[in-house]
Amino acid sequence: MRHMRRERHYSETVRHAAQLLGSQVRQGRIQRQWTVRQLAERAQISTNTLLKVERGDPTVALGIAFDLAVLVGVPLFFDDRERLRSEARRETERTALLAQRVRPTAEEPDYDF
Repeated sequence: MRHMRRERHYSETVRHAAQLLGSQVRQGRIQRQWTVRQLAERAQISTNTLLKVERGDPTVALGIAFDLAVLVGVPLFFDDRERLRSEARRETERTALLAQRVRPTAEEPDYDF
């Protein structure tokens, strides 16, 4: 018996964010006058994967999408790379202060007799 893969459904917000990033990658590629093949080679990915990113396909690995954005000059979160580095470090430190595990909370008692 063949294992059927369930299709993942993404929220509208995720789809819009992927479309926005994809459009920005495409614009950056065109502004640099790079062909799809040239950018794909620089990123060491297939042209098909690059086209998926440019179309806003949310199934592409996050690292690949971010790498393409950086290659064509799309800022990730902040225009200033040092600020991005600093914010990432600060968030890592904040996360370290949180509990290591999250346990489900007990259900609310039913006071309705």
